[in-house]
Amino acid sequence: MYIVDINGAIHSVQEDKNLLDFLRDEAQVTSLKNGCGEGACGACMLLVDGKAMRACILTVAKASGKKLLTVEGLSEGEKEAYTWAFAEAGAVQCGFCIPGMIISAKALLDKNANPTSQEIKQSIRGNICRCTGYIKIEQGIFLAAQVLRGEIHPKSSLQPGARIGTSVQRVDAREKAMGTGQYVDDMQVDNMLYAAVLRTKYPRAIVKAIDVSEARSYPGVEAALTAEDIPADRNHGHIFPDWPTMVSIGQETRYIGDAIALVAAQTKKQAREALNLIKVEYEELKPILSPTEALAEGAPRIHEKGNLLSTTKIKRGNPEEALANSAHVVTNRYTTPPTEHAFMEPESALAIPQEDGGVTIYVGDQSVYDDQHGIMAMLGLPAEKVRVISKLVGGGFGGKEDLSVQHHAALLAIKTQKPVKLTFTRQESILVHPKRHAMELEVTTGCDEKGKLTAMSAKIVADTGAYASLGTAVLQRACTHASGPYQIANVDITGLCVYTNNLPAGAFRGFGVPQSSFAAETNMDLLAEKVGISPWEIRYLNALEPGMVNSTGQITDEGTAIKETLRAVREVYESHPHAAGIACAMKNTGIGVGLPDTGRVKIKILNGKAVVLTSAACIGQGFATIATQIVHEATGLPLEQIEVGAPDTCLTPNSGTTTASRQTMFSGEAVRQASLKLQQAMHNATFEDLDGQEFYGEYFGETDPMNSDKPNPISHVAYSYATHVVLLNEQGMVEKVVAAHDVGRAINPKAIEGQIEGGVCMGLGYALREDFPLLNGVPAVKYAKLGLLRSTEMPEVESVIIEKNSSPLAYGAKGVGEIASIPTAPAVASAYYKFDGKLRCSLPLKETPYNKK
Repeated sequence: MYIVDINGAIHSVQEDKNLLDFLRDEAQVTSLKNGCGEGACGACMLLVDGKAMRACILTVAKASGKKLLTVEGLSEGEKEAYTWAFAEAGAVQCGFCIPGMIISAKALLDKNANPTSQEIKQSIRGNICRCTGYIKIEQGIFLAAQVLRGEIHPKSSLQPGARIGTSVQRVDAREKAMGTGQYVDDMQVDNMLYAAVLRTKYPRAIVKAIDVSEARSYPGVEAALTAEDIPADRNHGHIFPDWPTMVSIGQETRYIGDAIALVAAQTKKQAREALNLIKVEYEELKPILSPTEALAEGAPRIHEKGNLLSTTKIKRGNPEEALANSAHVVTNRYTTPPTEHAFMEPESALAIPQEDGGVTIYVGDQSVYDDQHGIMAMLGLPAEKVRVISKLVGGGFGGKEDLSVQHHAALLAIKTQKPVKLTFTRQESILVHPKRHAMELEVTTGCDEKGKLTAMSAKIVADTGAYASLGTAVLQRACTHASGPYQIANVDITGLCVYTNNLPAGAFRGFGVPQSSFAAETNMDLLAEKVGISPWEIRYLNALEPGMVNSTGQITDEGTAIKETLRAVREVYESHPHAAGIACAMKNTGIGVGLPDTGRVKIKILNGKAVVLTSAACIGQGFATIATQIVHEATGLPLEQIEVGAPDTCLTPNSGTTTASRQTMFSGEAVRQASLKLQQAMHNATFEDLDGQEFYGEYFGETDPMNSDKPNPISHVAYSYATHVVLLNEQGMVEKVVAAHDVGRAINPKAIEGQIEGGVCMGLGYALREDFPLLNGVPAVKYAKLGLLRSTEMPEVESVIIEKNSSPLAYGAKGVGEIASIPTAPAVASAYYKFDGKLRCSLPLKETPYNKK
């Protein structure tokens, strides 16, 4: 017998087991999160006799007789100090890593009440955050130290009001910091079964036979399903239904993450053990591992329609003639790798059957309605019998748009008529969900003798892997944004999206633009060198201004502010003594290109509160806080009378996916419209008299399709612009990044800073170290080896917020979530080219201090 003392509560445990599993599943200490299960991320950090340690690599036996402490066991004073400090600093975004961060901070502050900034950085080196870039977490620890020393009293420091432009604390900061908010895997219900999925043994093989009989008869197993058990549609997919829920007998597997069979059992252990009893007979085939192989004459067809998923073509003017007449022309080939999203919370879903034959699914992803539509089609059920509810979401970055666990949990729940939870291990997550597209790019850029751009031509080949996901749209954005925020009269851009037997590629922060921006911006530096002007000058000379035309033919609006971002960084760029790199970017807000794109919101007055109901998912960007501020601005209601409900297909209107940097503008404008209706109603009645009434708001972003016949089509309702400057020190390490961003209007400046800092951190990782090696189509990497930056490696980031947009939509706000990560990698490449004169045309960049052995 083992004695475990957790937060002063004594537990007697009969057998040794993993400590994290025991604490979460049996002791119900859910502030500890299972982010990786391999001791790499720190989400399960706890104090063991005062020392910060990771629960996932400890056992009950090793913890027996020691005092264990998590945030649940903090004193009330400590809880208040850390919660206020982290909220005030803007340190809480998706929140999944925060309880672990606070434990690491407590381990430091218990020993050193007045630490230096370097000591704070070092204290959280064992904790990974994928949202914030660490800077605001470090500021939160510094503030907490001041509170605990009695130098700051939190209540006296609160800012009055919450109008647009005010950096208010996030409305969900407390529940995330203290671990009381629920992510899906924190949920437990009576009679719940645990699911496990058998994956293919080979990236490409014909499934000849599947035998689940032994698994079905294994103790504790209540279901073992194959594709034949699917009631309706067997395939799913965002744009094309080409992804099988399970591969059936006679079908070909297309990547190493393909599902073959599902198991539901009374315990996780039984479910995993039962997978080993399933017999599958394969005929192994040679996988197709590159677009070149896939497009070769006579190549086997991965899908019936062939290996070319889509072609994107953009042509304006006469680029051939313009390039022939250009004073200077640069042509280079570039490559960018696949990249893992590395969101902190692995995918999880809990499906509960209903008495009417339907099912309710709890998820943590980017669109409850997308999930609903996919599950309805699979089960053959109407919308009213498939309810999807979002819990807290521990990061997404595009990686939680596709079905991963939701549909499998729902199918098992329907078949067993019991609740079923399916949660990926970190390695399963890495294996299954789509990554950033690997791309090969050949880019030619020309200019006249003074540096004025004359033409661009480009060929972009994207490896979309085994299934389409959002590959066609990602390639489209890579092409439409390849010319950057510059006026170029002559463009010829061709993109090919190609199926292979690699892991699928789909949405990832930046949506294809980081890849094409890296290539195009590097060409800009080389042209500047040929002309004899600086990289800043060539960008400013060619930057778009209001009324100009971009590469898709759209006339830029009055809010266009790329030149303002360039002016904001000029001095720091030109005055840096060692090496400074620069890059610009633009990124659309909204899906655009003629596709339906609507933000929808209801505000319901319930029990003296205005409850905002929308399916807009918060994946760390803080939409609930933005919505609260917009309601406050429009109505004058105090914050305590405003709530934001969870996305729920039964209660909240469809406001589209949290993607394309769209929710603040689209759903924010819908909130504004509904709020104005509420404000009008409050002129004629007291707020209390409105109880039970609803006020609806909607914003439809009308755009034109690609290749529209219009002379100046509207591809997107808005664009954001940015310029990043990266500064290296004498040793070639990044010491500072200055990021100037046109955001339209800053609803919550501190939240925008957090998005920028997090985007810069992700961009630095993409530039310097993050890679995703595949060996014969199989990931050859674990979470710890992804190359994610840690706190001690993060440089200073100075955010410069440019506000120019006068549009009334969402009070002028535009997207910042995606663009924050786009210019960083090319700016890093620019800095190293200046540092040592070596041209680097592949990511991650080679021969830097960050990747030397």
